[in-house]
Order: sequence, then structure tokens, then C-alpha cells
Amino acid sequence: MIFLVAALTTGPVAACGTEPEATTQPLSAPPKTPPAHSAAEEQAARESALTAYSGYLVASRTASRRSDPFHPELTRFLADPLLTRVRLAIRDAKEHGAMRTGTLVSDPTVTSVSLDGVPATVEIQDCVDATGYRLVYTKTKKVVPGSGGGRHLATATATRYADGRWLINSGAAHEDQPC
Repeated sequence: MIFLVAALTTGPVAACGTEPEATTQPLSAPPKTPPAHSAAEEQAARESALTAYSGYLVASRTASRRSDPFHPELTRFLADPLLTRVRLAIRDAKEHGAMRTGTLVSDPTVTSVSLDGVPATVEIQDCVDATGYRLVYTKTKKVVPGSGGGRHLATATATRYADGRWLINSGAAHEDQPC
């Protein structure tokens, strides 16, 4: 109680004087100029992100074909939350006696590069052709009804992690958007 009273009574005191009162305004920071990134840095980010994306597609197809949600290649190219989503999808298919097989055709492009953000990110858009990529029953190799693929838009985010690796940590298949 004594400390609280002392704090209140030792606060600022207004004084009479001849000098004008200082007006207090928030300090405005000088305008920030974004760090300039060279075209080479941007190109390197694009290439690294596309390499990670390509690796993600190969690793996830391999893991799915083997029904192995903990296939070691997954962590080379994927990070959470996408890593967990891919593992759960593979595990779910395995528990239902199914696996993915066939060919997935991809034609990705980079839509944006943000090297100023923390972490740095690259946005990727892809027209995925999954007409030859099927979910089949493991024992009979018959196609699981309703699992047919087509051509659709897919998006992904590659993120640069503290160790310098670019990993795909976000992705979505937009099956309602044909391409």
C-alpha cells in the first residue's frame, strides 16, 4: 500500500514557467525502404522453391505408392502444416487398403517472391494433370470409386527456413478450378 501511494505522489508535476509547453506527438519512424534484392537472389529463390515443389511431388507420390507416411524423403521437401496433412492422407489411404499409383503431370510457375518477409516465401501455382494418377485398392489394383483425377489448379507456398532450406509448408488442390 505504501509503495502504491508513493508511486502516485511522485508522478509528474506541472510547473509554472515562462517556457511554452512541449507538445507530445508520436515519433514517426523514417520511411522504411525495403532492402533491395538482386535479380540473382530472386532467381535463386524461384529455382530453390520450384526444386522443393518438384521434390515434394516426387516424395509424396513415392510415399503414397509405398503406403509409407514416414518416408524419409517427405521431410526433405515438406514442412508443417503440409507435412502432417500429407502424412495423414497417406495413412488414411493405407488404413482403408488403398494407395495412389500412376503418373501426375505438373507444370508449376512462380507467382510471387517475397524475400523481405520473415520468413521469405515464394508462391507457386500449378496446373496439375491427375488423369493418370489414381487411388486404387492395394490388393486388387481396382480404382477406388469417386477418386478419379482431372486437370486442376494447385497452389503452394515455399518458405525459407533458418537453416537455409526452402520447404513446401502450405498447399491446396483447387479441384473446382480446372486448367
